[in-house]
Amino acid sequence: QVQLVESGGGSVQAGGNLTLSCTASRQRPSMAWFRQAPGKEREGVVGIDGRGFRRYADSVKGRFVISRNNAQTNLYLQMNSLKPEDTAVYYCAATGSFALNPIQALDVTSYDSWGQGTQVTVSS
Repeated sequence: QVQLVESGGGSVQAGGNLTLSCTASRQRPSMAWFRQAPGKEREGVVGIDGRGFRRYADSVKGRFVISRNNAQTNLYLQMNSLKPEDTAVYYCAATGSFALNPIQALDVTSYDSWGQGTQVTVSS
């Protein structure tokens, strides 16, 4: 497995921005961000596979942007226009699979390595 470490979480007012970072101990072609709010299941936010294909959840489309370095070891999530409903623990995930279809990209079962999570709190 790969070790993943997230950073960049924090508290922000609605309408604000945050950037999350994830560092992997070695290269992974497909990575993603998930989040889990209290009392809810973990849900996919955005995934990127080895081809560069990106799949965003409808709830964040147009507000969040995923990016990574060429070495495929660092993953980022730029979160803009944050809303209180974005409040959750955000997790970085990775897999050795090169190509993921749109469903797989946001499915927790597609990934075999997970970070410890970073808290994002958005106040109204």
